[in-house]
Amino acid sequence: MIDPSQLGKLHQASVLVVGDVMLDRYFTGDTLRISPEAPVPVVRVSNTENRAGGAANVARNIAHLDGRTTLLGLTGKDTDGELLQKLLVTERVTSELIALDNARTISKTRIISRQQQMIRLDMEDVFAPVQARILTDRFKALVFAFDTVIISDYAKGSLAYVQEIIQSACSAGKTVLVDPKSSDFTRYRGASVITPNLTEFRAAGGVDDSE
Repeated sequence: MIDPSQLGKLHQASVLVVGDVMLDRYFTGDTLRISPEAPVPVVRVSNTENRAGGAANVARNIAHLDGRTTLLGLTGKDTDGELLQKLLVTERVTSELIALDNARTISKTRIISRQQQMIRLDMEDVFAPVQARILTDRFKALVFAFDTVIISDYAKGSLAYVQEIIQSACSAGKTVLVDPKSSDFTRYRGASVITPNLTEFRAAGGVDDSE
């Protein structure tokens, strides 16, 4: 349980979030007919919303709790990457996003009608190790300025050298929290706290009836 007395100190927190960033896009509207071209509903889009997603959403949540946070991640040099940068400014998140040539910003587009998600379109490529190396080297230059590191892993390639990132943070005396994706938890050895959800926990450790 969170100690309520600690909530008032959140503005003192200095957090570096590193991991897989993405742009979440939502198209919403009503559905009144079936398409004559195929047996699918036609959504008449009335609203479009863009949000910081993945590791960017983690940083956004910290900022909303009045914590001071900086986000480190990889994007492409494209419109979605520029839009994500602008969203971070409005969310009071300091951006250390690295825009890469020959890469595209990860985005997820959801089509929603009558409170139901009808389809999700994922535009993504896994970042190459040489691109992850750029992020890792930048992390080592930044980590000393923060109290806490949060690693947000969505298995998109940004954290190919996550063990090196963790060891670097630990050597600098930082608290390291990991939101995992890999079922091999040895990948996160050395972290202070690891926070798998139930599905991720079972993927790593198997199913057991005993608490």
